[in-house]
Amino acid sequence: MTDIRLQQLTDWLKFTLESDDLNITVASADASFRRYFRVESHGKTWITMDAPPDKEDCKPFVKVATAFHHVGMNVPEIYAQDLSHGFLVLTDFGNTCYLEKLSEETSDQLYSDAMQSLLNLQVNPKIKNVDLPVYDALLLDREMRLFDEWFLKKHLKYNLNSDEQILLDETYERLKNEALSQDQVWVHRDYHSRNLMIVSDNNPGVIDFQDAVVGAITYDLVSLLRDCYISWPSEKVEQWVQQYHMMLKAKGRCRDISEAQFMRWFDWMGIQRHLKAIGIFARLNYRDNKPGYLNDIPRTLNYVQTVSSKYAELQNFHQFIVDVVLPKTHAGE
Repeated sequence: MTDIRLQQLTDWLKFTLESDDLNITVASADASFRRYFRVESHGKTWITMDAPPDKEDCKPFVKVATAFHHVGMNVPEIYAQDLSHGFLVLTDFGNTCYLEKLSEETSDQLYSDAMQSLLNLQVNPKIKNVDLPVYDALLLDREMRLFDEWFLKKHLKYNLNSDEQILLDETYERLKNEALSQDQVWVHRDYHSRNLMIVSDNNPGVIDFQDAVVGAITYDLVSLLRDCYISWPSEKVEQWVQQYHMMLKAKGRCRDISEAQFMRWFDWMGIQRHLKAIGIFARLNYRDNKPGYLNDIPRTLNYVQTVSSKYAELQNFHQFIVDVVLPKTHAGE
């Protein structure tokens, strides 16, 4: 089958880069309809985004890239754009993401870099006339319901009884309220090891930020430190959370928030995010024919089980995960 969009992209690049000598190779594809290609010409390289306009909108990417760059986050520079066709030419951050290089030896430095980048995003004055969507109660709830719809019902083929539905409804309400009680800042929303690229200057290079919102101050920190794609000992994670809390306080943020309260924010925000992620991983399999993400569900579900055990208000929910969800998950592996 002829790749019509790739041919259109190639023609546009020849005109935009003023060269017929182009080497175009696949760079990556994400969990959407976007594709990324690496373009080489006369010793220079760029990344070009192909985002079909009927399925993806490039305008949020351009808006957020401009705003995040302004506050010091190292996001790709946009060299050329054709929004009507969904084509962008971007900085090439190379091939090495955090996930490939994280280890016991490298984690402290890499996470220190990533937390400094995140700090720049959260403490700098916002740009006027840049209004990001709000991570409100409706969105938080809709995301958690993906866990019911796609993981419990579709993947595990489990139908909740009335008591279980009430339990989940009450748990979601608690998690929403905890998220909304936090300081609200700009949120990348997918600030994890596959979206942080190792670069020599102003590490990391940050990608996949177009879904940014205004939301809870711990959301991106959870994405980073309780990553769905790599896990660390709880003691280590808590040390990094404390380190970031101190960094925030030094910049005038969260000064009246105790270490224990900040950790609670982090934990509860993590449960919300991980319930959403589990639902999305299942949906990617059944709706989008991307089964590879199913492999990340056990790690993500383990976060939910472990963290929920720490809080008295979540004990009934924790028991539901332990008694119902985990056995059915393991039975299906």
